[in-house]
Amino acid sequence: MLQYGPALMDPAVLQESSRIPPDARTHFKVCRFIMEAGVKLGLRSIPVATACTIYHRFFTEVPLESYDPYLVAMAALYLAGKVEEQHLRTRDIINVSHRYMHPRSEPLELDAHFWELRDSIVQCELLMLRALCFRVSFQHPHKYLLHYLLSLKHWMNRHSWDRTPVAVAAWALLRDSYHRPLCLQHAPQHIAVSVLYLALQCYGVEVPADAEAERPWWQVFSEDLSKNVMDQIVLDLIQIYTLDTEIS
Repeated sequence: MLQYGPALMDPAVLQESSRIPPDARTHFKVCRFIMEAGVKLGLRSIPVATACTIYHRFFTEVPLESYDPYLVAMAALYLAGKVEEQHLRTRDIINVSHRYMHPRSEPLELDAHFWELRDSIVQCELLMLRALCFRVSFQHPHKYLLHYLLSLKHWMNRHSWDRTPVAVAAWALLRDSYHRPLCLQHAPQHIAVSVLYLALQCYGVEVPADAEAERPWWQVFSEDLSKNVMDQIVLDLIQIYTLDTEIS
């Protein structure tokens, strides 16, 4: 059962978490496509995160209605594979995407439509590179979260840590955070601390001696992180699951 701190239980705060921007539903669905297609293409977590970040950055530069978001997503996967040195074939991206969008249809033939789609992906990749001024390398929260989890594990009672899936929940929260552009709005170490904080809150796990310490545990990990910023990240994460419930 989810457990939230006092700030998150405030009605005004919960009402704020339900205010979803108009384009958020489309971006949520397309980022879910990126994640599921990435898994089927055998991509590691970092290339998938990079693809989502490229997608979000592109749509901060251009209006959503000007481009097909799924074509942009396919090009983002293609480009992310290059950036993170896990190269993908356009043919594989097209086939996985076609099966995702048309699960009961036959695989695409190598006809004129296929080659037009392939050319569209390549042209879209070039457009994205120009729109983003070729800045397509990003620092993700994953390495920070790994370090924080290892550190926290040594602080915690071993039996308390082993019987609650805090680490699994934190990684899942981090993955799901890419449904929205949190990666563009907050520092990676702040996101890493916040997903760990929410995972602990969800399972009601307390960090030993945190109440007696001079600083809370999360500020030991990230000195420049404020409680207000962390609460905002947590609310953004809750909003993702609110949106998931609405769409599902």
